[in-house]
Amino acid sequence: MESVQQAFSALTAALAAHPQVCLWYSAAVRFVFPVLAALILTRAVRGLLNIPHTPETWGQLSLPNGASITLTHWENIIGRSGTADVRLAYPSVSRQHAALCRGETGEWTLYDLGSKGGTSVNGRPVSGSAPVKLGDTMILGGVPLIFLPQTVEEREKLEAMRRAERPAAVWPSFLWLTVFQVLTCLQLIAAAGTEASCALPLTFLGLTAVMWIYYGVLRATRCVGFEMETIAFFLSTLSLAVTASSAPGSLVKQFAAIVLGLGLFVAAGLCLRDLNRVKRLRWMAAAAAIGLLAVTLVLGSRVFGAKNWIILGPLSFQPSEIAKLCYIFAGSATLERLFRRRNLALFIVLTGACIGCLGLMSDFGTAAVFFVTFLVIAYLRSGDFATLSLICGGAVFGAGIIMKFKPYILSRFASWGHAWENASVGAAYQQTRTMSAAASGGLVGMGAGNGWLHRIPAGDTDLVFGMLCEEWGLVIAVMAVLSVAVLAVFAVRACRVGRSSYYIIAACAAGSLLVFQTCLNVFGSVDLLPLTGVTLPFVSNGGSAMMSAWGLLAFLKATDTRENASFAIRRGPARAVTEEARRRTEPVREDEFRREEDRREEG
Repeated sequence: MESVQQAFSALTAALAAHPQVCLWYSAAVRFVFPVLAALILTRAVRGLLNIPHTPETWGQLSLPNGASITLTHWENIIGRSGTADVRLAYPSVSRQHAALCRGETGEWTLYDLGSKGGTSVNGRPVSGSAPVKLGDTMILGGVPLIFLPQTVEEREKLEAMRRAERPAAVWPSFLWLTVFQVLTCLQLIAAAGTEASCALPLTFLGLTAVMWIYYGVLRATRCVGFEMETIAFFLSTLSLAVTASSAPGSLVKQFAAIVLGLGLFVAAGLCLRDLNRVKRLRWMAAAAAIGLLAVTLVLGSRVFGAKNWIILGPLSFQPSEIAKLCYIFAGSATLERLFRRRNLALFIVLTGACIGCLGLMSDFGTAAVFFVTFLVIAYLRSGDFATLSLICGGAVFGAGIIMKFKPYILSRFASWGHAWENASVGAAYQQTRTMSAAASGGLVGMGAGNGWLHRIPAGDTDLVFGMLCEEWGLVIAVMAVLSVAVLAVFAVRACRVGRSSYYIIAACAAGSLLVFQTCLNVFGSVDLLPLTGVTLPFVSNGGSAMMSAWGLLAFLKATDTRENASFAIRRGPARAVTEEARRRTEPVREDEFRREEDRREEG
């Protein structure tokens, strides 16, 4: 290590002896970075947005008229409603008549949803739920449906379509990102001069190595589709650069946070593979969310007015960031749990406990993030605007009570929209300096390490968007913000072919949290919204926030149904599932299969 330090000191001394070279390099590389960023992100963004997702098929229902309806989810609502997964346009069928759900091991269960016309399986009435096997006849409101597997021709056609959607190789993006990281490291060394530490090249080299090791290990297991990870590694590179400019002593800690976040991303992705395991862990996750916030309320230290940090010697930790992951993990639900109103009530209790703790800690920025996430989950779980309106009304009333007993909170809103009128007071002081720094950066920035905004309190955390604009330029700053938005758009598109409502709800909640937190950070920095003190995902300096952002990415990754593109895919293509289902079919149903196949061919 000593020899490395000596070699690095010799390099910095040589650069200091030729300052003109550093100036020329900084002037030239500022125009190269936006081009590299476009090369890195274009392939990833195009892969997430432009590839159509052909639905997976898990079986089909044969109708009385000889037609068939394909089951494209593990959980399917059957009814007359236009929003039903399986729509039956018969007057005797209720709007939401029944639900047909697939278990983790391939078994199917039919749930009656309080239908008026009744539900039965093979002539046996269903009051709550009943198991269903291939070849069984389900009667919903007098309409018979036969549960059948796919035909060989349909299965082969589907597999061909899904193979055509195979994600494009991302190694070119990783290659361009490596060049971006090397040039960034050199730019930061040139800006720091003789004050640069050898931790600077070591952390950037470590990030590059971790990125390629991750890619190599997953490619060895035949995994594809690294678009989300490309965006996350790009934003994490910007985070290291921000940390190197503002707090060089925290570089190693920030790099460790990125590695731990990547580990959390992989661990959460593997956990989400098994929905039965997820169901077992939901109560533990709920307890963890409340416990983390309660411990912070008792043992936490107050920083910038909010008691949301636990400080242990040189280490500091923000438990509310991990509580976000636990909250989404516990709040999302599979379809059969959505039938029980008790579960929604328990989720409301969980939300009240979490937001109540955050309110007592005076961390109202994070409380707002939790509340918006709650609205997304509650709507996806209930679909009831009236209930949400009542909840929002109660939240406004609660906020008014808080303002009554804690009037100092209004000071953050007092300067909203009037920052330049009070340019040297409170939050307005930070916002005016942020806007000035951002304007001085122009399109391509002043160069990494050449800014001054990091001298302002929270310049590398709550105001980091201004620091991006100042040092990296408006082009890269906007690219960083749009990258987060792309992740959320992908989650919405992927939900159309999602396997389970759990993945859909969790992905939408995680995406909305990332987008809302980004909006609060960006718009709060430039006085379009009140300054709430939340971080910019993946970019702000802070270990807890970095780990949380990577953990949220696991929920988005779980919705990717492209073949071998997600941790959530434990089984292979539809062929393996269909063959497994065929083997599980009772022998007495073989005649029904043959008769149904003959009837369809004649038709």
